[in-house]
Amino acid sequence: CRGSAMDLFGDLRRMNKRQLYYQVLNFAMIVSSALMIWKGLIVVTGSESPIVVVLSGSMEPAFHRGDLLFLTNFHDDPIRAGEIVVFKVEGRDIPIVHRVIKVHEKGNGNIKFLTKGDNNEVDDRGLYKEGQNWLEKKDVVGRARGFLPYVGMVTIIMNDYPKFKYALLAVMGAYVLLKRES
Repeated sequence: CRGSAMDLFGDLRRMNKRQLYYQVLNFAMIVSSALMIWKGLIVVTGSESPIVVVLSGSMEPAFHRGDLLFLTNFHDDPIRAGEIVVFKVEGRDIPIVHRVIKVHEKGNGNIKFLTKGDNNEVDDRGLYKEGQNWLEKKDVVGRARGFLPYVGMVTIIMNDYPKFKYALLAVMGAYVLLKRES
């Protein structure tokens, strides 16, 4: 590992300023392209977070920890019982992926609904903010439309082991900055 780090720094020293600026601009272009793709997905899907990772086993057997979910959130689509939604609760940073088990529709168009994890014994009222018994459309981040099994395990590993995350980001950044095009 030490020899490869020395090779990277050796490559950096051998670059002239023009090559170094070119590599930095390449890196900035990759980062900005990723951000533009993410913002484009937000616009197309109508969801503030078009891709989420399942972080717990509460939805097994439908989804497992580490599954990557693709979401949409078109406000014209009515929420129905049986649908899997991702919602945010006030006071919690991480969105929750659970199934809608009951829906109450009022004549004025207001919809309230109750959720539950497939693998949980009780509904989610204990997860909602204090005094809240039902979710509303404003709480929904998106609805599951598809998934890739276990692809999100990389995200879980990086969150569980922050040193691994920073090491991986450093190696990837160094590779992009130091790789020369032939």
